[in-house]
Amino acid sequence: MQQFINITLSGLVEGMIYAAFALALVLIWRSTRIVNFAQGAMAAATAFIALALIDAGQSYWVALIVALVSGFVLGAIVERVIIRPVEGGPELNAVIVTLGLFVAIQALIAIVFGSAFQSFPTPFGVRGFEVGDTTIALTPTSLYIIGSVLITMALLVALFRFTRVGLAMRASAFGQEVARLLGVRVGRMLTLGWALAAVVGSLSGLLIAGGEFIYPAYMDSLIVFGFVAAVLGGLDSPVGAIVGGLLLGLALSYVSGYLPRGSALVNVAALVILMVVLLVRPGGLFASSVARRA
Repeated sequence: MQQFINITLSGLVEGMIYAAFALALVLIWRSTRIVNFAQGAMAAATAFIALALIDAGQSYWVALIVALVSGFVLGAIVERVIIRPVEGGPELNAVIVTLGLFVAIQALIAIVFGSAFQSFPTPFGVRGFEVGDTTIALTPTSLYIIGSVLITMALLVALFRFTRVGLAMRASAFGQEVARLLGVRVGRMLTLGWALAAVVGSLSGLLIAGGEFIYPAYMDSLIVFGFVAAVLGGLDSPVGAIVGGLLLGLALSYVSGYLPRGSALVNVAALVILMVVLLVRPGGLFASSVARRA
């Protein structure tokens, strides 16, 4: 029973990190209808900026704020300078550009910060809480991760449901010409969508880095799992991103904890989950619409 509890708790915490990255993908999809495959590399860049500040003597919280602001600025610049010229063309163009940007940012990180593994601190303890004589796999850092992701989800839901800015962002994504006729400044909304998505992506990069070693490609696995979580929950649903992340985290944790050589099967399990979702419910568990059959 203790093993089951610990595996479940570990899966929930990992799932929250997957959910944070899935939220970034959902945000950019809802605001621009583009899947940004460079999201992980952009998050890694801001994490290295935060680590440089911490190594220079700044507190974790100062570094966190600077990293999030850096993510906002980076997202805005990427949309304006790199994505804007290919918007309006074939959708594959934007995908190819983000893949190229992913490679370029990773290379730039290695040039500026080096390729060596570097320890990233955490603001809270990593020792599990004690329940009686048992130490469970739930730490203060775990609570920090869970709280951060839930607050982020609540803010995104509020943004898209209860604010004019959120409505304008969605209108810009679904129909730019109509949105312009209604007085929406489409260019600004698209830039804002990329900037906010980069902030959420930066948060996920900082959450997964806490107490671990980071290097230029440390976000690669999170990119894959975050994408699977977003597809599982539905690319148009912030709540779906959370549920998809939790379900994926639990599934992979059980595979790793119970199956022989389970740690080697985690990536295979994620691929199987992705294929099943695409075959059974392509829009995700929380799809906002259902395709009509002829």
